[in-house]
Amino acid sequence: MSQPFLLGVLGGMGPLATVDFLSTLLAVTPAASDQQQIPTVVWNVPQIADRQKALAGSGPSPLPQLLTGIARLNQAGATHIVIPCNTAHHWYSALSDVSRAPLLHIVEATIAAVVEASPASQRIGIIATKGTLDAGWFQRGLQQHGITPIVPDDAELETWFVPGCYAVKRGDLAEGGAAFLHQAKALFERGAEKLILACTEVPVALRAVNAPFLPLTFDPAQALAERCSKIWQDYRTTYLT
Repeated sequence: MSQPFLLGVLGGMGPLATVDFLSTLLAVTPAASDQQQIPTVVWNVPQIADRQKALAGSGPSPLPQLLTGIARLNQAGATHIVIPCNTAHHWYSALSDVSRAPLLHIVEATIAAVVEASPASQRIGIIATKGTLDAGWFQRGLQQHGITPIVPDDAELETWFVPGCYAVKRGDLAEGGAAFLHQAKALFERGAEKLILACTEVPVALRAVNAPFLPLTFDPAQALAERCSKIWQDYRTTYLT
């Protein structure tokens, strides 16, 4: 690597999810001192246009603002970039095309974590935005490994997911967690053995209400953080020892 390792975080979607990702990054990185933690530069600008509304055709595209964030992270010297927002990966290719630093993909990291941790699972539920579900990234990834995805129906998204997501965004974690509990219960009742919490607002809210099934879930933000930690540890072994 020709320049010092620096992880760029394209955040703000939402700001609480970004802070939660950074906390997770610290938690999953073995470090005996401050100096052994991952160096990061963060673009946590919550004025990025709403991704759900953009994909539903009821709001402007966030792509121009996402491109600005990518440019700023590259200017800051990022050697790798992550986006702790599942839905924003709709614009992953457009962002990758203009970024000098490679972008790590949250879905790839998640599917790898699922297969490693739970290879025998046959049915996994997905809690996500309609945009993420319509894109089918998680469904295809699971199916490639012989796992059947179980997804919310439109009525569940409208009744539970969307209100829960926006409750978290306005700071009401209890209301958001209660809505996500209903969604999770519906997926378990339809046969899900475990769940992928494929929206970064969901794990925060479920932890806030002490959801009893958290050991049966996969958090894509944590999977992404663990991937970053592994890259950092490899870098330290190769260049700093």
